[in-house]
Amino acid sequence: MQPALRNGLTSHAVLAEVPFDRHIAQALRLVERTQVPDLPDRIVAATALHLGVPVISRDSKIKLSSINTIW
Repeated sequence: MQPALRNGLTSHAVLAEVPFDRHIAQALRLVERTQVPDLPDRIVAATALHLGVPVISRDSKIKLSSINTIW
């Protein structure tokens, strides 16, 4: 990770680096592949579901899915 990005993550409480773990892998089952076909997008959506936060995305497929989105 770039030093400037790492500094930004540590100096602003609104951003957090979240490691991919078994809890997020289990939450992937809740994100329908037919609704969100791209695996990276499903991982983002599953992470948001696991953390109980909305996804910030302009991706039309994520926005049309059952995933809570902002933007």
